[in-house]
Amino acid sequence: MTETSGMSDSVMTDPSLEMTGKDVDALAEARASIRPGTRINVTFLGNEDLEMRVTAATAVRDAGFIPVPHVSARRLSSQAELEEFLGALRDRVGGEHMFAVGGDPSEPMGPYASSADLISSGLPKQYGFTQISIAGYPEGHPDITDAQLWEALEQKDASLKEQGLNGTILTQFGFDVDPVFTWIEEVRSRGIDLPIRIGVPGPAGIKRLLSYAKRFGVSTSAGIAKKYGFSITNLLGTAGPDKMINQLDAGLTPAHGDVKLHFYTFGGMKTTADWIKDFQAKH
Repeated sequence: MTETSGMSDSVMTDPSLEMTGKDVDALAEARASIRPGTRINVTFLGNEDLEMRVTAATAVRDAGFIPVPHVSARRLSSQAELEEFLGALRDRVGGEHMFAVGGDPSEPMGPYASSADLISSGLPKQYGFTQISIAGYPEGHPDITDAQLWEALEQKDASLKEQGLNGTILTQFGFDVDPVFTWIEEVRSRGIDLPIRIGVPGPAGIKRLLSYAKRFGVSTSAGIAKKYGFSITNLLGTAGPDKMINQLDAGLTPAHGDVKLHFYTFGGMKTTADWIKDFQAKH
């Protein structure tokens, strides 16, 4: 089940963005540069609470965008907490989108050990969510084996189909297109036809990009950095994903299916939104 029929001319058609619960003011500042109807994901971090997350999702909706609230399975202490959150989103925000993600805690804080558990519970569908994003890891995950990642992706794809739900695979960010292409081809070879949104970092300081890469287990090396457009020996300045986007556009074929981009706003929402607007105007 796809977001749109066929593949767009560019992965930069209809990119999505990400914000935290604390970025409501940043969203207002960036609003004029973001195309109406853009998907904006709202994180589910440990230092945020239900009210902050719901308020942020409401702000996304009120600004004319599509909120995609994250639901972090391992951070939920109980089924009641999940239902309280889903109910608040349904009643105060509306919308059909959510991103089911495992989350950072090494041990689950409640009954949901994975996003697959959350989806298979049937509660997202019960509360009106019909567009469920799930995570993908082109470079793997530092704490999960590749075999486990593929098994989980297939399980979630099957669960979505069984429930008649639409899905999208949203990937971790990276700096290298080669593992991205290899991973997309493996996804399709396994019969998974969900739309894919490739995570890319918005323009940001090189030091900041490298710190996020280390935190999330994203590969960096002198060769990868040069390919992406910066040097890991010269940390001054900023870097954007323009080279990587051009490489994706050049290499994608209809066989890769529906592929778009998701921007992680490490350098700030307005900076990222302005960059996207300028890139689209030039291309």
